[in-house]
Amino acid sequence: MIMDNTRKLVMVVGPTGVGKTECAYQLALTLDGEIVSIDSRYLYRGMDIGTAKPDIQLRKRVQHHLVDVADPNETWSLAIFQNRVSEALEEIFIKGKLPILVGGTGQYYRAILEGWQPPPVPPNPPQRAMLERWLEQLQPEERLRRLATLDPAAAKMIDPHNLRRVVRAFEVIFSTGVPFSQQRKKVNPISYPIFVVGLTLPRHELYQKCDQRIYQMIDAGWVKEVQKLLSKGYTPDLPSFSAIGYREIAAYISGSMSMEEVITHIKRRTRTLIRRQSNWFRLDDPIIHWFVVNDRTVIEIQVAIQEWLEQISTQDERR
Repeated sequence: MIMDNTRKLVMVVGPTGVGKTECAYQLALTLDGEIVSIDSRYLYRGMDIGTAKPDIQLRKRVQHHLVDVADPNETWSLAIFQNRVSEALEEIFIKGKLPILVGGTGQYYRAILEGWQPPPVPPNPPQRAMLERWLEQLQPEERLRRLATLDPAAAKMIDPHNLRRVVRAFEVIFSTGVPFSQQRKKVNPISYPIFVVGLTLPRHELYQKCDQRIYQMIDAGWVKEVQKLLSKGYTPDLPSFSAIGYREIAAYISGSMSMEEVITHIKRRTRTLIRRQSNWFRLDDPIIHWFVVNDRTVIEIQVAIQEWLEQISTQDERR
């Protein structure tokens, strides 16, 4: 592949709660960049507190793309997301700025990096309805156990609370007889230099940080946020509500869960997500430049990126 050095791209990835949003913001300020979200939860309007979405003031200082671009009852396919990312990147490149992609949705990260083409299996409404009825009766852990018997790799990657994703995996498997995880084609990988930043913390520290953030979100009005969504007619069975905490808080509002139970469920699901993200963002991945989060992390990353940019410039001069 011939690399196009006139375009460059930075990505910031890592587990939930590690500090990706603030890091990307600081990098954008110092590197004259704009941010493109690759977090599937940032897409939805009105889902701000529980998704730890960057606040309005921050977004006024640095342009953010693919944040608040869909209503909670809209469904975004991987193909739609890829197209919108391509459009955002083109817009940023035309401005002469540096795109900084940031998020913890591993599927989106790999799809962009490797140019995935989703499995060419058209939706089968009758089969999909049957699968939805079946899977809705199962606990999330049982859904994964059933999927793992057919496709262990997909079971490690898919959030069992995201019913639409689980249904799609079974739909593709039953339609083709081939594991869902083996049907991704890499047709259009990124053809310009890319620097992938990975943020990490010791697991116990990350768990503690996420636990504290849960209480902060509740104090910030998370329950009122969910109440407002429900009052607009959005229902907990929507795919957007598979974001951690939203269905649990909806259950609290309806009286079927106590706040103590809600917090316990959110903590458990957050830990599960962190473990699943480690399958996408591996510490031994040679593509990712890992940094342990501390007070000097952003400065260290800025230095590393500047050195990378200078190396590219030197290479161009030698040609």
